Amino acid sequence: MGPIFKNVFRGRTILVTGDTGFKGSWLATWLLNLGADVIGYSLPSKTAKDNFVLCRLSDKITHIDGDVRKYDRVQTVLSEYQPAIVFHLAAQALVLSSYDEPLDTYGTNVMGTANVLEAVRHEPSVEAVVNVTSDKCYENKEWVHGYRETDPLGGKDPYSASKAASDIITQSYTRSFFNNDGGAAIASARAGNVIGGGDWAENRIFPDCVRALIHDTAIIVRHPDAVRPWQHVLEPLSGYLTLAALLYTDGVKFSGAWNFGPSTKNMVTVKQLVEEIIKQWGQGCYVVADATDDQKEAGLLSLDISKAVNSLGWQPVLDLVQTVQFTVEEYKTRNLSAEDVFDQRAEHIDRYTRLRNALR
Repeated sequence: MGPIFKNVFRGRTILVTGDTGFKGSWLATWLLNLGADVIGYSLPSKTAKDNFVLCRLSDKITHIDGDVRKYDRVQTVLSEYQPAIVFHLAAQALVLSSYDEPLDTYGTNVMGTANVLEAVRHEPSVEAVVNVTSDKCYENKEWVHGYRETDPLGGKDPYSASKAASDIITQSYTRSFFNNDGGAAIASARAGNVIGGGDWAENRIFPDCVRALIHDTAIIVRHPDAVRPWQHVLEPLSGYLTLAALLYTDGVKFSGAWNFGPSTKNMVTVKQLVEEIIKQWGQGCYVVADATDDQKEAGLLSLDISKAVNSLGWQPVLDLVQTVQFTVEEYKTRNLSAEDVFDQRAEHIDRYTRLRNALR
């Protein structure tokens, strides 16, 4: 995929905050395959089953344990390693957890973003930054059409509000400190409902399904009729990489907000996704739980991706069956070594790349 990314990453130092997280670990793996010198900055992994640990990425990249809420620490890392590009993914990423720990959510997602951008402002080596926010940054009106980058931001729950605030801070820093004085080119990337191997977070549909399937128990389904834009992790990551490469080569022309989502065919209900997971796993069943809690997630939320398709030359690749197939394969790693897991991830990146190149 080098030509697609203009070989921007090869031989360059790239900082990934949140590298121990689900998307961050997959991004680090892809950057390694692209020949980058990857620096990771994040809190330690939470479980031995996390993708970062399964792939033993700590042996393959330079990882620094750290909290994005600590500005001095963030600034020191940028000053020491002088990255050319920064991907900011460190976040508290769960809606339901944000109700239990709102201050932690706001501290990480809001001030963490401000700390990273402030550190970038004082580090001249950085030429491009992609801040990864969320599709939930939009003020959700339960519209049937997809949200565009120009639609109002908002958030009912603490997580959504924190991601909207992160996006607003990105816009503020861009206008105040970067575009006008020749600093780094900054953009925000909005995606959601990402699935893929190595994600074991609580209250996420695919990890919850796999836990039940492994233990031969029924899958508990909340909000079975909620519609989501399901996408494999490689889909938005290919968007982030495309965006970062264009920011690096063409500067502020590509600043601003960008949506990355699947095709409309992948807009299905939670129930339909669970049924496809069971089919491809080869066994299993599910039951629908009573949804009586007040802390509900939105019933309908989708993104309009026409800006990324038309202006970046990016497009989604995988249909729902392929999305679930990739993910099921990635969870079936119980008897694989760390090298085998890493090689499987790399092979899926190569397979995805071939499928994407075939669409060009």
